[in-house]
Amino acid sequence: MQKICFLLLIPFTLYSQNVEQEIEFLLDKKKYEQAEVIMEDHLLENPSDPKSIELLGDAYAYQGKWDEAIEQYEKLVDLNPDNAEFHYKYGGAMGMKALEVNKVTALFMIDDVENAFLKAIELDKKHINARWALVEYYVQLPGIIGGSVSKSLQYANELEAISKVDGYLAKGYIYEYDDEPELAETYYKKAIEKGGSLTCYEKLTAFYEKQDQPDQAIQNIEASQKKHQRNALHYQIGKVAAEYNVQLHKGEACLQLYLKNHTAEDGVPKAWAHFRLAQIYKHQNNKDLALNHIDQAISELPNIDVFREEKSQILKL
Repeated sequence: MQKICFLLLIPFTLYSQNVEQEIEFLLDKKKYEQAEVIMEDHLLENPSDPKSIELLGDAYAYQGKWDEAIEQYEKLVDLNPDNAEFHYKYGGAMGMKALEVNKVTALFMIDDVENAFLKAIELDKKHINARWALVEYYVQLPGIIGGSVSKSLQYANELEAISKVDGYLAKGYIYEYDDEPELAETYYKKAIEKGGSLTCYEKLTAFYEKQDQPDQAIQNIEASQKKHQRNALHYQIGKVAAEYNVQLHKGEACLQLYLKNHTAEDGVPKAWAHFRLAQIYKHQNNKDLALNHIDQAISELPNIDVFREEKSQILKL
C-alpha cells in the first residue's frame, strides 16, 4: 500500500517541478504578469511550497509590486528563518517600498530593512548581494531619515574584503553619488584593472556619459571591445556618438558593423541602430540618409514614439 501511495505522488512532484521551470522561463523572458497568474493559481493548491512562494514574490518584485512581494518574502522568512537569501529578498522588497513612500512612513521601515540585510549577512558571511543592498540603500536614503555615505562606505569595505571588484565598484558608485567624480573614476578604473568584466567597463562608460565626457566613454567602450569582442559594443559606440554629436564617422562605421553582424544575442534590436544612424546623418545635415534610416527604424518598431519624434526633426532640415 505504501508503494502505491508513493507512486501516486510522483506525477504531482513532476507537475510541481514543471510549473516552477515554466515560471523561471517566463521570468527570464520578462513575462512577469503571465508568471504571476500561473503561480498564483499553483499556490492555491501548494500554499506552503517555498520555491513557489519565492517565484511568486519574484514575479511581483519584477513588476514593482512591493507590498505583494513583501508578503511572499515574509512567508519565506517565516518558513525558513535560516535562509540568508530569503532575508535578503525580504529586505530588498521593503527597501524598495521605503524609497517610494513618504519620509515619515519610510522612517518606520528603516530598522526592518537593515535588520533583514544584516540577518542575511549573519547567516551567510560572504553574502555579496546583501552588502550591495546596504550600500545602495544608505546612499539613496535621504540623510534626514538615516541615509549615510559613511555607512555605505562601511559595507563597501566589507565587500572589498570579500571581492575586490565588488568593493571597487561599490566605492565608485558611492563617490559618484556623493559628487566626487575623481574618486569615482579611480575606483571604476580599479575595478576594470582587477576584474575587467563587461560590467566593470559598463559602469565606467555610464559614469563618463553622466559626466558629459563622451570621448572618454567611447575610448572606454573601445577598450572593452578589444578585450571582449562583442558586437553589442559597436552599437554602444554608435549610440554615444549619435547622442553627443561626436566622432560621427566612427559612430557610423560601428553602427554599420553592428547591423551587418547582428544576432538576437546582441540584445538591442536593429531598429535602434537605424535610429542612431538617422541621428548621425541628421547631425551631418544629410536629410536623405537620415530619412532612409528613420523609416527603417519605424517599419521595424512602429510603436516607438521617439522614432516618430526624430523623423519630425529630420523633416525640418
